[in-house]
Amino acid sequence: IYADMIGGITVKPEAMRAAALQGYATATDLADYLVKKGLPFRDAHEAVALAVRFAEQKGCDLAELKLEALQQFSSLIADDIYAVLTLEGSLAARNHTGGTAPQQVEAAIARARKLLA
Repeated sequence: IYADMIGGITVKPEAMRAAALQGYATATDLADYLVKKGLPFRDAHEAVALAVRFAEQKGCDLAELKLEALQQFSSLIADDIYAVLTLEGSLAARNHTGGTAPQQVEAAIARARKLLA
């Protein structure tokens, strides 16, 4: 069944990328960033909620907000935040077994191919 289904799939990278960026997908990455900078998770969650609400009101994504706007939610936010608030940064941040980092996906594919060989 899967072999027939897979053959009929049409991959649309642009549509996939656009879908992945919708809905403030990097909000979790912003919270993780703040926690790594020493902010307690509860406070990071609250700061991110306020930042997302602000971005919604402005009609933009978190990555489109100016640094000064983001810093009103936490003084821990610096210009390195923009590397975090990208699809690539979000994926790369999960570089552990089963994670979404490209290296992990490649390793999972290699393991699957080995099992199927």
